[in-house]
Amino acid sequence: MLELRRLNAGYGRAQVLFDFELALGAGEVVALLGRNGAGKSTALKTVMGLLQAVSGEVRFENKSIKNLPSYQIARHGLGYVPEERRIFADLTIAENLEVGRRPPRDGAPHWTPEKLFDLFPNLGRMQARRGGHMSGGEQQMLAIARTLMGNPSAILLDEPFEGLAPLIVESVAATIRELKREGLSVLLCEQNLRYARLVADRVCIIEKGRLCHAGSMSELDTNPSLLQRYLSV
Repeated sequence: MLELRRLNAGYGRAQVLFDFELALGAGEVVALLGRNGAGKSTALKTVMGLLQAVSGEVRFENKSIKNLPSYQIARHGLGYVPEERRIFADLTIAENLEVGRRPPRDGAPHWTPEKLFDLFPNLGRMQARRGGHMSGGEQQMLAIARTLMGNPSAILLDEPFEGLAPLIVESVAATIRELKREGLSVLLCEQNLRYARLVADRVCIIEKGRLCHAGSMSELDTNPSLLQRYLSV
């Protein structure tokens, strides 16, 4: 579904990713784990064309999307929810969803406002509320819902649990599991291993812009030295 090969990228002269590699399969949830500043968000931004790759390859559904404009990448069927959420604060929930609307896509789940309100009942009960008058958890749900209105076949989530109350964390985790049941592929960045365990089939660990480990969650749990070396604070 999505493959990064020997990807090098950064900000001007400051290189962040070094021959970074990652693969996301169809209908799979992969967590990209690493400490703050390890390069997780940089990897997602490079995939989405928000940063230019210096070298390497980014392929989505067997097509190269490296350094394409972000809107073209989205039209290929790759959704993105940034860490900052970036909802439209002056628009209502219903209007935010309408902004994200795209035609149905072959081989991808078809999302409508009604289906999304079933997935996010809280949003359905406040459709006329403006984005700026919502809690952080509600804004996160709206950011995911707005991206789903584009009918993507895969979605990138940057720190989806950041700053959320424990009850909302479980709600967002349940949503991600439901997206997997719908056949959507999900790549999420996360610092908290406990949150990643709620949703991920596989994990990839990034340290100083390099892939350090890739495997199942159970493999990670049986190797405490990896946890200590790359994820402890």
